Amino acid sequence: MTNPLYDTLFGKHAGSARTFLYLPDGGEVSYDAFLTRAARFANVLTSLGAQPGDRVAVQVAKSPDALALYAACVRAGLVFLPLNTAYTPGEVSYFVENSEARVFVCDPARTDDLRPVAKAAGATLETLGANGDGTLAEKADAAGEEFETVARTAGDLAAFLYTSGTTGRSKGAMLTQDNLLSNAEVLVDTWRFTADDVLLHALPIFHTHGLFVATNVILATGGALIFLPKLDVDRLIEFMPKATSLMGVPTFYTRLLDDARFTRELTEHMRLFTSGSAPLLAETHKVFEARTDHRILERYGMTETNMSTSNPYDGERRAGTVGFPLPGVELKITDPTTGETLPRGEIGVIEVRGRNVFKGYWRMPEKTREELREDGFFITGDLAQIDADGYVTIVGRNKDLIISGGYNVYPKEVELVLDAQPGVLESAVVGVPHPDFGESPVGVLVAEPGAEIDLAAVEAAMGRELARYKQPKSLVVIDELPRNTMGKVQKAALRERFAKTFGG
Repeated sequence: MTNPLYDTLFGKHAGSARTFLYLPDGGEVSYDAFLTRAARFANVLTSLGAQPGDRVAVQVAKSPDALALYAACVRAGLVFLPLNTAYTPGEVSYFVENSEARVFVCDPARTDDLRPVAKAAGATLETLGANGDGTLAEKADAAGEEFETVARTAGDLAAFLYTSGTTGRSKGAMLTQDNLLSNAEVLVDTWRFTADDVLLHALPIFHTHGLFVATNVILATGGALIFLPKLDVDRLIEFMPKATSLMGVPTFYTRLLDDARFTRELTEHMRLFTSGSAPLLAETHKVFEARTDHRILERYGMTETNMSTSNPYDGERRAGTVGFPLPGVELKITDPTTGETLPRGEIGVIEVRGRNVFKGYWRMPEKTREELREDGFFITGDLAQIDADGYVTIVGRNKDLIISGGYNVYPKEVELVLDAQPGVLESAVVGVPHPDFGESPVGVLVAEPGAEIDLAAVEAAMGRELARYKQPKSLVVIDELPRNTMGKVQKAALRERFAKTFGG
């Protein structure tokens, strides 16, 4: 193959009249029309001086054109760098400059704000709107439909994705053609996707979940996407009768369960519901199964590794776990200090190795050496344990570990007890400074709609079920937990908010 990722995911559909995208306005985009649009974009990008290996930074609304721009970059041998649409100009400036992007594509409405960013970084600024407008779209309209696919190897870079940067500067994870292609092929087999599948797609496409997991799986099979701009329960319910699968984050499922129209009859033709990017409450699992007779399949991955584990398609999808390592992925639990492999049942850091694991961090060789071992194992920073049956359970991030009076407190263990209390919808446990213990856990609770939490009863339950050093020294109730775009609880924000709980 001259370009493994393009040839396998995109090129094989050339000339196909099959529908690739079903749009919310009732329109459809065939594979052939999509690839023709991508070829036009590839011609424009190369005319702007972009050479194989150059980065193309993109901060635009989700649209068929935005997705075609990804395909164009793959075909032209360019490195695709999608950016969260919520990032401010100051944040975008770091990504565009750090990546040394040759081209920066933004929304037409943000041109004035972002032109200085592109200029400072030495990048060519183009615009692309959700309705097919913008300078890049106009140039594509006039560009040729033929483009000679640029030869690439499996080890060449295909994308950059920047990590959230909750501890210091964001890091550009370098993803190769083989990282993306191998993961797509494994997930197709593991989750039994075929050309008959129609995936309900309401995820953003600046994140690995919506861009690489959902999209690449469908491209690999020749199925179709119902391409919705964002999470909209009305739209999910409207289009679900046409779909066979939904990939979502926990918020998708809690919102659907809050709607009386979401019934067993609505989901009877659905084949698979998957969830990721944030932990799914065990209670959500139970309620969802009772309502629909479907059991959500939870899996685990991250920016640097794509998908690493999955609950089984056949067999028990165990609530609260992320299943087993995917085929071709090696996973072990290690001591955070020594790096030694721990026996089953003990809590430690997840390390993974396989074709799915990224190449390293852009322009950060020291950080790469810290987190990517010479033998190929990546130190994820996620704390987990493997039970007697081999299921992996995530208990938190290493940086979220609370050391109180010399004892390790794993937030997830405490959160499971808090979540089980009457009136509690969900919880988050964070460590904040404490004058005697160094740091101490604070339990942050959100009440179920219309409920009032009896904090004295919760404290009593803590006393019965947890050792004293694990019990939160303070319990607070707030309206909702802060979350990022993918639904992950932002514990750094909670630590900052409650930092002075115990003085200081």
